[in-house]
Amino acid sequence: MITTDLNPATLWQALRAIPDPEFGVSIVDLGLIYSVECTPDLVQVVMTLTTSSCPSGGWIHEGVRAAVEQFAGSREVQVDLVFEPAWTTDRLSAEARRVLGGDETQ
Repeated sequence: MITTDLNPATLWQALRAIPDPEFGVSIVDLGLIYSVECTPDLVQVVMTLTTSSCPSGGWIHEGVRAAVEQFAGSREVQVDLVFEPAWTTDRLSAEARRVLGGDETQ
């Protein structure tokens, strides 16, 4: 799909549909997506994993790339996997805390 008026909100919504295979919670709700930026030539996503040794890391990274490419049109897609800053449970959304049995108020 080629989208000329692509915006980050559209991409955030697409990424929200990707579940973490271990937890069954959206990677967005887990806080694995740090940023999404769109320019006329580039779509860039900065993401992390819960640990650098995550066995599903390759699958998640490629899932993010595939989801973004659906909307990127002729734009270059760049998905940067970073481990600084390190992921912590502070990045969990209220929904993720509810599903995983944590305290929603943190």
